[in-house]
Amino acid sequence: MRKHLILAALLALPLTAFAYPSENDYGQPVDHKLEHLNKMLQLSPEQKTKLEAIFKEQHDKFRAIHEESHSRMKEVLTPEQMQKMDEMRKQHQDKMRGEHPKPPAP
Repeated sequence: MRKHLILAALLALPLTAFAYPSENDYGQPVDHKLEHLNKMLQLSPEQKTKLEAIFKEQHDKFRAIHEESHSRMKEVLTPEQMQKMDEMRKQHQDKMRGEHPKPPAP
């Protein structure tokens, strides 16, 4: 059961970051997403401003959830397990970006 919980957390956290892009290392920048939506939906300037605020709010909420989850996981996992999990998360993010991940540490 514990392995399933850890696996779920490992997979869910990076994916939520990619689902709600922002101007950081998680997926496409907000400006890029807004421009894409503008081209597809012919947004008014007011709509673009409102959507940008929505995306920023989403990003802030997901970042807070991510940080809280990470902090709580530190309370459960040993330092060695946490280090390995951080390495696995980085490899997953690299893979999502198309980079070649390094083999996991033993």
